[in-house]
Amino acid sequence: MPSAEPAPAGPLLEVDGLTIRFGELTAVDGISFRLAAGETLAVVGESGSGKSVSALALTRLLPPPPACRLGGAIRLEGRDILQLDEPSLHRVRGKEIAYIFQEPSSSLNPLFTIGAQIGEAIRLHRPDVKDPVAEIVRVLDLVGIRDPEKRHRDYPHQLSGGMQQRVMIAMALVCQPKILVADEPTTALDVTIQAQIIALLRDLKQKLGMSVLMITHNFGIVHGFADRVIVMFRGKIVEEGPAETVLRSPQHPYTKALIACIPRLGQKQERLVTIDYSTLGK
Repeated sequence: MPSAEPAPAGPLLEVDGLTIRFGELTAVDGISFRLAAGETLAVVGESGSGKSVSALALTRLLPPPPACRLGGAIRLEGRDILQLDEPSLHRVRGKEIAYIFQEPSSSLNPLFTIGAQIGEAIRLHRPDVKDPVAEIVRVLDLVGIRDPEKRHRDYPHQLSGGMQQRVMIAMALVCQPKILVADEPTTALDVTIQAQIIALLRDLKQKLGMSVLMITHNFGIVHGFADRVIVMFRGKIVEEGPAETVLRSPQHPYTKALIACIPRLGQKQERLVTIDYSTLGK
């Protein structure tokens, strides 16, 4: 008899019915989504919609109860993150799910060289590396920092904002994560540097084959980068689908309003679309 075909592999990350409560406030209200291996998923919404806290919940980087209470399930390759003990959770943070945050100047320690900070990540998550300095130089070169043999001795204040963000990307990638969470990685940068960082992330994703979860309020950086899009509004997912489909024919009024805010060359718009929140539900 012919052997049975293997069952298709499940998603790398599964979020089912995630709720996040701070006291009486429900910040995230029962959201569910999937992230496949090698996929880029963009989570889009205005400030306060629940994007960033949802991303932080993936590794429980939120205050412990009773300040914050999590419900639902977050499964990474079948393991429920919400049920892991602390030692197991520390192995997930950085090694399997790594983060890039929006303010590199506040994320980097001004008292240590960038090489020392990347080296700490190697020490914690890759103790098998025999030559940490060579690995630091390699990853700085990978993210496009010139003369990495010299620059790894620099302190954060000696680098521009764009270079600091590249260091943050290097620090995340040196752990060889399965999922890279990029939380508003271009917010503090000018438009030219934003384009460079997005192009870098796209290139690295293809080279390394990792999954990317992009958190952003800006639909303008989604096109050509994300495979799928989730739109969040007041702690809920209001629209989800392939990126091109959502951008081309959005269905929800909130999504339409966000897309209408994207500036376009040659189009003059006197006023931005006003979102009538009373029509969007609670």
